[in-house]
Amino acid sequence: MKKIVTICLICIVSTANANWQPGDDYKMHYPQLPDTLGWDVAFDSMTLQRPLADDWQCSKTGVVSDIHLWLSWLGDDATYISSMHVAIYSDNPYDVYTNPFSTPGEILWEGLFYPVDMIYYGSGDQGFFSPFGGPPVANDHEDIYQINITDIQNPFVQEEGTIYWLAINLWWARTEDQEMPGWKTSENHFNDGAVYSMNGYWYQLVYPENDPPNRTGNLDLAFVITPEPTTICLLALGALSIIRKKK
Repeated sequence: MKKIVTICLICIVSTANANWQPGDDYKMHYPQLPDTLGWDVAFDSMTLQRPLADDWQCSKTGVVSDIHLWLSWLGDDATYISSMHVAIYSDNPYDVYTNPFSTPGEILWEGLFYPVDMIYYGSGDQGFFSPFGGPPVANDHEDIYQINITDIQNPFVQEEGTIYWLAINLWWARTEDQEMPGWKTSENHFNDGAVYSMNGYWYQLVYPENDPPNRTGNLDLAFVITPEPTTICLLALGALSIIRKKK
């Protein structure tokens, strides 16, 4: 019995690592995994007034202390992320008379994070476009990176069954020739599509016209909300107490 519990402890600790992988636990409707043959939507780091955002539904009440998302760089010209602004909004749902598509409502929580953990995730033939202007570029890059924001201090507390919006903007180390990063589109879809903000209004994000698989309409962005490490630590402490009792 002692040996079995020790193995469980190793598994519990491993799930607390920053690097989330498919099959690990989550606290949202389901993980919105990156589309390896999709697009990247450019971030505009010139102002906080132009974030990209997508919605999720909480699957378990608790703190949002871990957020993971996927991105790529235009032309695979990757550098490090110097800081990231993260905000959580309430949901302003679709209404046939007043709101043609759901959007972020009131800001509920926000934080600025640096340095930002970025690791290589995988590859695929992907395109890049900016909703703020400029033509889309198909078949532009291959490398995919995962961003891990973990152990958030003073985290937001989400409630089961409630829909929230995750809004992101970021800044990166760049030179005169350094290209920009973009948030990856997801192969998984939930509720209404993702949006971007400009001039104080929210606009829908849609697939570019030259999408190779001829996808049209709204797109979603790749991210996952995961269980807080404190819960995992409590489970580990419980397992340790079992070991002590067996001695």
